[in-house]
Amino acid sequence: MITDGLLMLGVLLGLSCGLIVLERRSGWALFRYVPAMVLMYLICAALNSLGVFSAEESARAPIGAVKDVVLPAMIFLFLFGCDLRKIIRLGPKLLLTMFIASASLFLGMVLVYLVFQGALAPESWKALAALLASWTGGSPNMVAVQDILQAPPTIFGYALMTDTIMYSVWLMLMFASAAVSPRFNRWTKADTSYLSAHEGTLEEDEKRAITASSLAICLFGSILVSTLAIWAGEHLPEIGIVITATTWTILIVSLLGLVVALTPLGRTAGSMEVATLMLFVVIGQIASGSDFSAITQAPLYLLVGALVLVVHVVIMAVYAKLAKVELFSLAVASTANIGGVASAPVVASAFNRQLVPVGILFGLIGSFAGTFIGLAAAQVMSAL
Repeated sequence: MITDGLLMLGVLLGLSCGLIVLERRSGWALFRYVPAMVLMYLICAALNSLGVFSAEESARAPIGAVKDVVLPAMIFLFLFGCDLRKIIRLGPKLLLTMFIASASLFLGMVLVYLVFQGALAPESWKALAALLASWTGGSPNMVAVQDILQAPPTIFGYALMTDTIMYSVWLMLMFASAAVSPRFNRWTKADTSYLSAHEGTLEEDEKRAITASSLAICLFGSILVSTLAIWAGEHLPEIGIVITATTWTILIVSLLGLVVALTPLGRTAGSMEVATLMLFVVIGQIASGSDFSAITQAPLYLLVGALVLVVHVVIMAVYAKLAKVELFSLAVASTANIGGVASAPVVASAFNRQLVPVGILFGLIGSFAGTFIGLAAAQVMSAL
């Protein structure tokens, strides 16, 4: 059993290092189906279930303290590319489609929870709110909501497994949908000509070399912003069970991230890479408190996740027919919500490589909004 807090932190960092290197260099087919981040969770949770990690507070204090600082810094960095000027250029129809996609997932989660709450654990709404944050933004949003609401680690593990399995299935369906796009567009009578206005007009920033100075800005600068936001959050009033000091901290770093995105600092090389490393640390800290002894409840959470997606599909199909929306924006908006900024451009490229920037900007919208959508759903579900 590991009882030394610094040694536990070292083990989590070592596991993060190994999995990140293997995912990017090994070429193993395993990582196509199970991302390294999920393996990180599963390995750490398994080690804790086997009694490798001590349950003593003194042993868990170092990694907890690191996570408290790293999480806001991570969110701050992930928003560096979220340039509002580019997002506004998408136009009202594309922005409305993104809004409807997020709203349908919100409504689906609340409705399904209302039906199943009697069969779920008392604090399951916290984990489902974190799952919704992931499905309207991405994994960083999920861990941010988890940090605010503090869902039991085991139940959060079910939400993470549901996220991974449903996301994998959904991504395959979105890729496959490109083949039926002409038929779908005839059914909705969609006019796709307006999309040509976005072809080639939203260029990705050129790849910049990562240097010592850029890493210093990303790592040390983000930690400075994080600590200042934590200090400010502790001095702001708490409102109910959702608006806590941690909520204020997340809100502050999110707004600062949007501001920085409008400046040259927002194009600092290495921001996404450093934020990804931080995400592994946060996932490891959460997983080190998980226990697989009650895994028999996991299928119920998978059913909840599947039903939420069914509601999402129905609402999006009705919206597409009424508003005469083409399949491209539906599929990319849905993927940007459920898969995040990494997946939306890939699905966009399956339809039209010239429209990849639309997928990027959809994903960035979710990366900002996901946390707050999850918290709003938590407020509603906690009241039911």
